[in-house]
Amino acid sequence: MSDSNGTATRSRVSQIFPTSSESVLERADRNGRTSGRQREQPAGRTVVLPGLMRSRAKRVGAVIAAAAVVVAVVLLVARANSEAETDAPAAPRVLAVQTISIEPVNAYQEVHEYTGKIVARRTSQLGFESAGKLDKIHVDEGDSVTTGMALAELDTEHLENRRRQTIARRAQAAAKLDEMVSGPRNEDIQAAQARVKSLQAEVTLLSRQHGRRKALIARNVITHDEYEQFAYGLKARAATLAEAGHDLDELRNGTRKEQIEAQRAVVAELDAALADIDIDLRKSTLKAPFAGTIARRLADEGTVVEAGRPIFRLVEAHVLEAWIGLPVDAARRLAEASVHRVKIDGQYLHATVARRFPEVDRATRTRMVVLRLDDPRFQDVVHGQIVRLPLEETVEANGYWLPSTALTKGARGLWTSFVVIPTDSSGSTQSELFRIERRDVEVLHTESSRVLVRGTLSAGDRVVTSGTHRVVPGQLVHLTK
Repeated sequence: MSDSNGTATRSRVSQIFPTSSESVLERADRNGRTSGRQREQPAGRTVVLPGLMRSRAKRVGAVIAAAAVVVAVVLLVARANSEAETDAPAAPRVLAVQTISIEPVNAYQEVHEYTGKIVARRTSQLGFESAGKLDKIHVDEGDSVTTGMALAELDTEHLENRRRQTIARRAQAAAKLDEMVSGPRNEDIQAAQARVKSLQAEVTLLSRQHGRRKALIARNVITHDEYEQFAYGLKARAATLAEAGHDLDELRNGTRKEQIEAQRAVVAELDAALADIDIDLRKSTLKAPFAGTIARRLADEGTVVEAGRPIFRLVEAHVLEAWIGLPVDAARRLAEASVHRVKIDGQYLHATVARRFPEVDRATRTRMVVLRLDDPRFQDVVHGQIVRLPLEETVEANGYWLPSTALTKGARGLWTSFVVIPTDSSGSTQSELFRIERRDVEVLHTESSRVLVRGTLSAGDRVVTSGTHRVVPGQLVHLTK
């Protein structure tokens, strides 16, 4: 390369100085004579230069001309070398790349998140069993209540009046029952005997009078109407005497057992009526069936409510469950009492599978799985909150795992990766230089820092893992350690 540069330099010098065979001193002497002839002296005067001064002038001119020639030659040589370096082709630079050797896989693990909600184990719409006017309300929305705590009351004035009436009737029936059980007093028996004797005397007298009237009617002293009227009067008193005799017999024999039992049934009926009124009075006060929190208050004082109308919505606050709809296969894989992690507001907590619904929801085609929230950190969780259950599932797919940095965007929805091929014909991986080749792939699954792909890759291929924007197919590279 230096010989060619020197030849080019000499050719340029010869073009600038075509009379290079002429010595520099000769050109200087010729130029001196020419200038001497041009400086002619006036006529009549003859100037003769000394020989020493002429030779000195020639030497100075020769030195100046030689210096100018040397500077020109140096500049031409530098310019020629610069142009030669520019025109010469640059040596190729080999890029260093990082690679990995890939192996095939036939399945991968994929995490699916299923969404559900937090549900209180018990939620009740509370109302009165009977109609009435709402008299008092003791709690409001958001209040915590305990089991048996009074929440509201109905007006009970009419129930109190019914209760007093029933108590009076019951007392009357009980007194009569006591009388039947105790039997008649001696005074009552003696009074009954006296009444019987009195009626017997009356009947005897009327019988004698009836005999005399028969004789009178035979002699036509009295009319038939008067006789018949007297006869009927006799019969009525005789019937009264018979009744009094029966009453006396009952007093002497005591009250019949059947009558006593019937009166006892009357007393029991009134007792049941009193108990029913007491139940209505108790149910006029609405109480909390379990501990929880008042979620809704649906009525105010003075409202006339019908039976069964909700007044409060009570939610059990301390026993919560996660209700999550899962595909049938996923729900089947969850074992009873198995512990899983659930995510609530970005926090992972532990929950236990409590039960599974026996049927599939018609709308979502999922099977509901209920998880019990045993973790003490669930104290801040509330009813209706969103909960997510991540489950790891195995998906069958043939492909290769690659770092996400090994892919670049390709054409027609595909991605591009680059593999390195040894440059020697033997294909040995001990070669220092490799050639870049392009491989089109399809992404099957993506994780945080890697992707599963399939395409024109083969097992054992070495794939470029980074800097794919700096390489092109056919480029020579070498591998970094």
